[in-house]
Amino acid sequence: DVQLQASGGGLVQPGGSLRLSCAASGFTFSRYAMSWVRQAPGKEVEWVSAINSVGSSTTYADSVKGRFTISRDNTKNTLYLQMNSLEPEDTAMYYCAKYLGTTWMWESQIPMKKYWGRGTLVTVSS
Repeated sequence: DVQLQASGGGLVQPGGSLRLSCAASGFTFSRYAMSWVRQAPGKEVEWVSAINSVGSSTTYADSVKGRFTISRDNTKNTLYLQMNSLEPEDTAMYYCAKYLGTTWMWESQIPMKKYWGRGTLVTVSS
């Protein structure tokens, strides 16, 4: 079974930084593109970023471009999201998710919910 466990969330002041991690198991991590999605209270799910299976291609939502960096370590089966210059609007539950192939089918594609992991809460507040 696909298992994805996000960690690293917490309370941070505006302008601060956090690094999220996602430990993957139950599948061959290096063969699949991965994504981060988020959901703020009372709002729809928002796609945040994606990275292809080998880490050579990344893409970001306009709302986080220039502030967030997605990366992966295929030797450790781990996905990362470095978040800098955090804003209150970044407050949400963050989920890592697995695509069905080595890359995404269209820009800002949200992976099927059955391939999301357990989320980690990020709260940006003073």
